[in-house]
Amino acid sequence: MFGSALIVQAIGAVFIGIVTVGMFQLSMSLENVSSEAEFTEAMGPFLAIMAGTLGVSVLIGFLGSVLQGVLAVPVARAVLNRRTGFKQMWKLAGRRIWPLLGVAVLLTLGGLLAAAAVIGIAVLLFTAMGPAALLVVLPLGLGSIVFFVWIALKLMLAPAAIVVERTGVYDGLLRSWHLTRNNWWRIFGITLVVAIMVGIIAQIVQIPASLAAAAIGQVMAPHPDPETVASTLVVTTVISTAIGALVGSVTFAFQSSVSALLYMDLRMRRDGLDVELMRLMETGADPDGIPGAPSDLPRNDTWPPHGGHFPPSVPGHRPPA
Repeated sequence: MFGSALIVQAIGAVFIGIVTVGMFQLSMSLENVSSEAEFTEAMGPFLAIMAGTLGVSVLIGFLGSVLQGVLAVPVARAVLNRRTGFKQMWKLAGRRIWPLLGVAVLLTLGGLLAAAAVIGIAVLLFTAMGPAALLVVLPLGLGSIVFFVWIALKLMLAPAAIVVERTGVYDGLLRSWHLTRNNWWRIFGITLVVAIMVGIIAQIVQIPASLAAAAIGQVMAPHPDPETVASTLVVTTVISTAIGALVGSVTFAFQSSVSALLYMDLRMRRDGLDVELMRLMETGADPDGIPGAPSDLPRNDTWPPHGGHFPPSVPGHRPPA
C-alpha cells in the first residue's frame, strides 16, 4: 500500500517542484518589469503556471480515486489475515481498472464542473451587483462546500465497490449511495477525525523539514545573490518535496485503509458479509481472491436458507422465554 501511494505522491511531487521553481523564476522576472507591455507579456507564463498548478491538483485527485479502489484489495484480504504483495494487489485490481478509471474521470469532471459553475455564478453576481453581491456569494459558497462534502461522502465507497464487487461505474456509484444511507454522520465523523489526525502528523513531520531547508539555505547562501538563491531554492524544494511525498504516502495509505474498512463494515451491517467472511476463514476457500467478491463457483451452502429468509417457527410451538 505504501509503495503504490508513494508512486502517486512522487508523480505529484515532481510536478509540484517544477511549478514551484517556475513560480520563483517568474517572480524574479516580474521584479524587472518596467512597463505595462512587459507586464502583460509576463502574465502569459504566470497564467500558464497557475493552470499547471490546477492541472497537478486534478491529476493527483484523479490518481487518488483510482488508487483508493486498488488499495481496497489488501485491506479486504487483511480482514482474513491474508497477506497481499504489490504484484498480487495490482493483478487483482487490474481486472477492474477500466471501471476504476471511468469512475475517477466522472468524479473528477463532476467536481471541476461544480466548482466552475459556482465560480461563474459568483463572477456574474459581482459583475451585476458589485460589492453587494457578497451577501449572496458568501452563503452560496458555504452552501456549495457543504453540498460538495455531502456528495463526496455519499460516493466515497464507489471505487472499493467497483473493485471488490466487480460492478460497473453506475452500479458502483449507486452501491456507494445505498451503503452510506443512514450512516452519513458516522462516516463524516470518522473521516473528519482521521483527516485531523493526518493533518497534525503531517505538520509535525514538516516542521523539522522546514527548519532543515532554512538551515541549508543559510549555509549555501550566507550572502545571497539571484543565482545562489535560485540554486538554493532548487535544493530545498527537492528536499521538501521528497519529504512531503513520503509523508503523503503514509497518510494517503492510512486514509484509504480507513475508507476500505468503512466499506467492509457497512457491508457487514447491511449484507451480512461477516457470515461470508467466517465461511471463507473456516473453509480456506479462494485464498488468492478478494474476500467479499461475488463467487465464480455455484454454492449450495447458502445461509440463511429459503432464499435468504430464516425458516419460520413451527405452528403451535413457541421458544421458551
